[in-house]
Formats: sequence, structure tokens, C-alpha cells
Amino acid sequence: MSLEIDSIDERILYYLAQEARHTSAPDIAENVDVSPPTVRNRIRRLEEEGVIRGYHANIDYQKVGGRLTNHYVCSTGNRDRQEMAQRVLDIPGVINVREIMSGKGDLRISVVGSDTQDLTRIAQDITALDIEIDDEDLVHREYLRPFAPFGPRDADLVSPVTGVAGLAGDADVVEVLVRESAPIAGRTLQEANERDIVPPDVLVVRINRDDDSITPTGETAIREGDFVTIHSRTGVTDATLEAFTGHSSDAE
Repeated sequence: MSLEIDSIDERILYYLAQEARHTSAPDIAENVDVSPPTVRNRIRRLEEEGVIRGYHANIDYQKVGGRLTNHYVCSTGNRDRQEMAQRVLDIPGVINVREIMSGKGDLRISVVGSDTQDLTRIAQDITALDIEIDDEDLVHREYLRPFAPFGPRDADLVSPVTGVAGLAGDADVVEVLVRESAPIAGRTLQEANERDIVPPDVLVVRINRDDDSITPTGETAIREGDFVTIHSRTGVTDATLEAFTGHSSDAE
């Protein structure tokens, strides 16, 4: 059963996800416009309800003895997925296991090894549990950011453009808040392409609308207030940003 949270809870989660270690209750209170005791009580409730499950260090293992991080896509077959996930966690080198609601590829396993030979040992330990490895990827870099719809929505508090460049080679991935004056507002993605409002190399990969996360198609209409994640291998230009925000980015 999901927990009902309000905008204050959302902002608290946003700032904790951004930087939990160096963010105090008074810091959050100043941004959310409530008292520090209120923030502490809210955090305690979110922890007790299991919304906040822990505070973990984001470790760059490559900087510690040149260690390698690998991701495995695995299938458990007809066995108890939760039980298999717990057994995988007991393998030395496994740092994260995710259960996926699907038949094939229902476990995603992250591991850290000292070298390729160590990664091979971990893979053999996984398959020894009669778990099939469907695919694997060696991780180069990982990027994290808080969930933008939980953050401040006032234009004076946050730039309409947030994100990180270079997630895939020369690609740009940015998230924009669609404004009322945006040329794309009220149009479908197909219509925006046909009218050259959005270039063909620009992909809208996700739309966060109210409480929903939408994977768009050509028939999906963009609305004012949508948080839209944009991807372009050639770089997101000011003209593209203007199509979604009504003005070019002033972000550095």
C-alpha cells in the first residue's frame, strides 16, 4: 500500500536525494518554509513508513584500486525470485540486486570485482545458483539526480532546464518544465516533428505529469506543466529548449 505524501514531504525527499549527508533539517526548513522540528518529524515518519529506506554512500569503485563495476541481466526461471535475490546477495562482490516484474530478465545484479578474472568468478557463482545470465555491461560512469517533480516548481527557485550533459558520448540529456508559452504545448510529438518544432534527432524519452510517469509515443500530446526528459546525441540546442519552455536556457 502506497503512502500519501504532500508537497512538503516531496520537497524533503528532493533535498535528501540531492545530498543527504550535508543537508540538515534547518537547511531543508529554510527552503520549504517550515520549522526544523517539522522537517525532523516528517523525515522520521518517512523512515518509519519505509519511504526512506536508508542513506548510502555513492562510491566510485574505479578510484579504489581500479576496481570494475559490472551489471548483469539475469533470469530466475520458475523459482522464487525474492529467495534467489537474497541468495545472490550472499555472493562476495555483489552490491545490489533488483527484482524486475517480468518473466525474462527478472533480476538485475550489480557487482564489483578487482579485475576481469574476479568478475568471471562472480558470474560463475551466479550461474552456480542455476540463474541464467542473459546480458552484461561493464559500467563506465553513473549519474544520479533527485526526482525533479518533487523539487521546487517556482521559476524563481529553479531554472527550467536541469540535467547533465554527456550521458552517452556526445549526447545531452536534459529535463525541462513545459511552459504555457512553449510552441510545443498542446501538440503531439508527431505534430511537433512535422512542423519542425522539434528536430528529428531529439527524442522525448519520458514525461512526468502529476503523479504519472509516461513513456511517450508520437500520439502523446505535450501539456503545460509537464516535466519532459529530452535526449539528443548532437546536443540539445537553445532552439530546442525554446520549443519546450518558450525561451532559451539561461543555465550554464
